Amino acid sequence: MNPDLSKLKRYPLAERQNLVDRSRFGTLLPPDLAYWRMIEAWPDFLGARAFRELVEGVYRAWQGGALVGMSIGAHVLKVGLGPTLVDLMERGILKALAMHGAGAIHDYELAATGKTSEDVKTSLEDGSFGMAEDTGRAFASACREAHQRGEGLGQAFGRQLQGLPYAKESVLAAGVRLNIPVTVHVAIGADIVHMHPELDGAALGAATLEDFRRLAGTLAGLENGAWLNVGSAVILPEVFLKALTISRNLHGGPRHFLAANLDMIRHYRPKVNVLDRPTGGKGLDLAGHHEMMLPMLRLGVLGRALAEP
Repeated sequence: MNPDLSKLKRYPLAERQNLVDRSRFGTLLPPDLAYWRMIEAWPDFLGARAFRELVEGVYRAWQGGALVGMSIGAHVLKVGLGPTLVDLMERGILKALAMHGAGAIHDYELAATGKTSEDVKTSLEDGSFGMAEDTGRAFASACREAHQRGEGLGQAFGRQLQGLPYAKESVLAAGVRLNIPVTVHVAIGADIVHMHPELDGAALGAATLEDFRRLAGTLAGLENGAWLNVGSAVILPEVFLKALTISRNLHGGPRHFLAANLDMIRHYRPKVNVLDRPTGGKGLDLAGHHEMMLPMLRLGVLGRALAEP
């Protein structure tokens, strides 16, 4: 027998203790040629060589007008990189972004309160884990609106985030503001919002399926571009492979693009689904912390642009 979710004990998001506060986010440094010169000066081996190739590849794709896109795990946002991604979007470098449900949740909570990420071990003890009512209602509302309008979850959620206290740091909000596809790819049962009674499964399914199809259409522009998988070990590498298949089936491509995986440890599915199978094994695999690699990538690409005569 299904549980009666209307009887769940919930609480306001503002009352929750969080592990992440935007006051700990870093600073966006201005472009400077010195950052590129530093990367150029690194030894021509292993990770240093791969990172330099990544910077050069993203720069070339950007300057050539090709798609530079990124899949991100939720941890990327939890360590304060929303402003970095928004800056890359505003500069016209990052032209597509895919996340899963947890990423959308953290993006909303940061936009609404400047805080996110509860202590799961503690809240799991009394069953309060994931029971912030505001988050559940906001996610469900975005799904309903997307379903009613026949649009993707990312677009509907991004529109709802406009006007929140920290919307300028929200990736979803930036996608709507800049007309850049930010898609949300949900695995049902994996996110806290699926525990809440307001969520309509039909609306959720339609909204995230629309985003999958939007991503497939977006990948048609990836020829001579760059796609980075950052911090997603399973869901987004699988989504990318299927979306790429649709694009190649309909358009014959893309065939030639830079593929890169950036994560703290190396996983099987990013390697085979992003780096090996789509490129013939020519992708770049970089191990390191997101909160260091992505800011350095931003500064490297912007510095590389200043190196041009």
